Amino acid sequence: MSTVNRYQHIKSTKPIVGKARKLKDLMIKSDNRICADCGAPDPKWASANIGVFLCLKCGDVHRALGPDISKVLSVTLDDWSDSDIDSMLEVGGNSYANSIYEAFLPKDHPKPKPDSTMEYRTKFIRAKYETQDFLKPSLRISSRSSFKSTTSVKSVDSNFSSTSRKDVSDDTREFVGELNITVVKGTNLAVRDMLTSDPYVILTLGGQEVYDHDMFSADDIMGEAEIDLQPLITAAMAFGDTSRLGDMQIGRWIMTKDNALMKDSTVNVVAGKVKQEVHLKLQNVESGELELELEWVLD
Repeated sequence: MSTVNRYQHIKSTKPIVGKARKLKDLMIKSDNRICADCGAPDPKWASANIGVFLCLKCGDVHRALGPDISKVLSVTLDDWSDSDIDSMLEVGGNSYANSIYEAFLPKDHPKPKPDSTMEYRTKFIRAKYETQDFLKPSLRISSRSSFKSTTSVKSVDSNFSSTSRKDVSDDTREFVGELNITVVKGTNLAVRDMLTSDPYVILTLGGQEVYDHDMFSADDIMGEAEIDLQPLITAAMAFGDTSRLGDMQIGRWIMTKDNALMKDSTVNVVAGKVKQEVHLKLQNVESGELELELEWVLD
């Protein structure tokens, strides 16, 4: 084989770094590997401003809505600007977007399937994003800037991270609310001591760990789990003052293979308070479940 032929099959590629790497990591999450609207596998398109991954058919419907409602880009062919990538990362993908746009999806209004007709697919997508029929009127947001203008997801993330970063001075910290957590119960917990066991829960920003208290040795870890606070905070901030409202659902954290949820966790207004019941399967342990109640109080 000649020198020319030897090298003509070698393709030069650049490593994926920075924001592009983060977008790639977002794409491969299990809930983003199906279309946000119909569930078709391996979506090759995305709505950058809404923050969802889409199949070709649903992408065509989104494109017909116009870029003011949905800015459609190919995940493999188009060049993404930093602002487009930032929009996707701020929303977090299909589960986060659907927890808002489908929070009030009626049971008698099923989502399209991969083989659904274009007529039904179009009707559903327009209702979901254009007229936003599955959101309460006070939760309706501007698709032009997705979650950023109304729910301030990026602001929420930075506010939370600033409370735990030592390099941020006290006078620059910004608090958006107060989170109250009640540990309701633990069930089917792993056995660590044969005669007696005294489990307790450690709550940290970003994870929960359950330990068995020991008097004369290090306490035994009995599992861990992470809670995603974004659906709760996003819904609470978008809805505003709930003290005068009746009981209703305002958001949802959807169970996926990538989280510890035992079932979908809804965000509700109960007696004027924003609450969320979370049922977790403890990770890195042979058994164990944990039930929590979260309450968000806006400042």
